[in-house]
Amino acid sequence: MTTTSQESFLRDFHAELPAVTADAFGGARAADGRSSYEMLCDQVAGSRRVLDLGCGDGLLLELLARTEGRRLAGVDLSPEAVALARRRPGLGGATVLEGRAQDLPFADDSFDACVSHMALMLMGDVEQVIAEVVRVLSPGATLACVIGGGAVGGEAYGLFLGLLRAAIEDAPAAQRVPALGDRRTRSREGLDGLLGPAGFTPVDWETVALDLSGPPEQVWAALSGVYDVGPLDPRTVTSLREAFLAQAEGLAMPNGLVPCGMKVHVVTAACGDHAFA
Repeated sequence: MTTTSQESFLRDFHAELPAVTADAFGGARAADGRSSYEMLCDQVAGSRRVLDLGCGDGLLLELLARTEGRRLAGVDLSPEAVALARRRPGLGGATVLEGRAQDLPFADDSFDACVSHMALMLMGDVEQVIAEVVRVLSPGATLACVIGGGAVGGEAYGLFLGLLRAAIEDAPAAQRVPALGDRRTRSREGLDGLLGPAGFTPVDWETVALDLSGPPEQVWAALSGVYDVGPLDPRTVTSLREAFLAQAEGLAMPNGLVPCGMKVHVVTAACGDHAFA
C-alpha cells in the first residue's frame, strides 16, 4: 500500500468524521484524571513554540493555548478537520494549515516542541516525516507523541474488537481498511531505530490505561470511530452495533455503565544537535 493511497483513505475517512479522534479520546481519563491530550500538554509544559503534527479538529491545540504567550501551529491532512480547528475560539492566534507531515510548511528551527496525538503511527514515509520534524525543531526541542496500545483485557473494548474482527472476516476485500502507517512507530524499539539515527535521544516510553467507561451507546460511539469500521457497509455496521450492545449488557456494572479500557503509550524524546542528525 503506497503512502498516496493511505493518505487518500485517511482524507476520505476524516471528511466524514473530522472530529472522530477527539470525540473518542477527549473524555477518556487515566487513573490520575488526565486525558491523553493533557498528558501531551504536560510533556511540553515549558515550550513556547509548539507544533501539533496531525492536529485534527484542534482539541490539543486549544489545550496548549491555555498557556499564555505560546506560538502554536498545527498541520493536518484533512481540510474538514482543519476547518473545525480554525473555528475553535481559543485558536485565533494559531497557524493551522492543511498539509503533509512529509513536507511541512514551516521554516527551519521554528519550534521547540512537536506533539502528535494518535497520528504519527498512521503516517507513511516515516523517515521523511522524522527528517521534517528535525528540520523544523530547534536543537534540544521535545518530540512528544501518544500512540495507541490496544485493549485492556476483559472489558468492552476487547468485546468490540472480537466482534469487529469477525465482521471484517466476512466482509469483501473492498470493505477492509488498508494498512496504515509504519509498524516501527508502534513499538519502543522501532521508534528508537527511527529516531536515533535522526539525532534524537532514546525514547521515554510510558504505557497508560485510559478509562472510556460509560453507558453502552456512549461506549459504542467512542469505539466505532476506529478506521476499520469506516469501509464496512451500513448493514454490517448496524449488525455490529446491535451485537455489541446486546453483549455489552452482560458487562454492565451495577450503576449501568459498561467498563471500557484502552492503553496508550506516551512517548517523548529530545532532538539533538542538527549537525549530528
